[in-house]
Amino acid sequence: MSSIILGITSAQNTETLKSLGMKIAPYFVFTTIVAVSIGIFIVFAIKPGNFVSSDIVNSISSSVTVAKDAVSIQSISIPDMIVGLIPVNTAQSELDGNILAFVILAIFVGVALMNMDKEDAKPIKDLARSFQAFSMKVVDWAMKLAPYAVFGLLCSITIKIGFDAISSMSMYVFTVLFGLFILLCFYLSIAYFIGRVKPLDFLRDIREVQLMAFSTSSSAAVMPLSMKTAEDKLHIPTPISKFVIPLGATINMDGTALYQVIAAIFLTQLFGIDLSLIEIVILALTTVGASIGSPSTPGVGIVILATILQGIGVPVEGIALILGVDRILDMCRTTINVTGDLTASLVMKRLTSFNEASDVSES
Repeated sequence: MSSIILGITSAQNTETLKSLGMKIAPYFVFTTIVAVSIGIFIVFAIKPGNFVSSDIVNSISSSVTVAKDAVSIQSISIPDMIVGLIPVNTAQSELDGNILAFVILAIFVGVALMNMDKEDAKPIKDLARSFQAFSMKVVDWAMKLAPYAVFGLLCSITIKIGFDAISSMSMYVFTVLFGLFILLCFYLSIAYFIGRVKPLDFLRDIREVQLMAFSTSSSAAVMPLSMKTAEDKLHIPTPISKFVIPLGATINMDGTALYQVIAAIFLTQLFGIDLSLIEIVILALTTVGASIGSPSTPGVGIVILATILQGIGVPVEGIALILGVDRILDMCRTTINVTGDLTASLVMKRLTSFNEASDVSES
């Protein structure tokens, strides 16, 4: 939150923020549509649902319960999710893990500070700067432990669900990972042709962010490191990085959108449900809308998936079949999500004139 406030106040006027907002919104929608399109193409090309035997489906279904998830899912709808983008209670949003509430609050605070006298705003900006330095120190410690945490987490997942569960869903896992890989290549192409950054250089610069995203499965947890990496290694102007990345962490969930559409169509293949062209289009639009309202916390994608399944007539109980491998895929799609946010920062740097982006006020 402190980073967002400092990023907003670094711009001399609100015109910079308005310009960024008008450019980043259509970009986020475009990349999400591309991600969903990739997912639809891949899942229909590979047809992973045809590789799971009926015996395995029955055994997994009987051994996993989704009752707890179903209770929380019943009260969720896509319209409510979109309306809920504007938080009513910031404190409750913190408990629910809704980072969007803090983004909106930070934007209001930042804009208010911009319109205050510099001397009056200075104490609040100094406090925000201190909190930012504190957060980055904690992140630095976490990064030193991240490789060990990733190894332990992978071992724990394998022990809990077993190799049989993983192997039985291997084609589904492969389909999602292949789709995420294509999406990553799409980002690298954008970084090269628009951002003027070589793919290998881009991956090298953001590897720490990707590692932390993989280990935490949370875009929100990685946000401070993402902004630091954008500014220090990708040389993104502060007003851009501290506006685009927090916003992207809440509404730019391309990896999650790709996963959700693959999982939904995978289950239709599993249950023998044929989707018409209109139903596929509706599924795609629903997935795009749902991904925009996805909280940036671990495991939330599976809950939103249940809402999508209800919309196309797939039994919610089918989620039991993919719960076992969801944690692994969650780690991977979060890595792609944060990569997309950093790519968006590069694009906004190119689309925004240098003078406009670097219009920084003196502290």
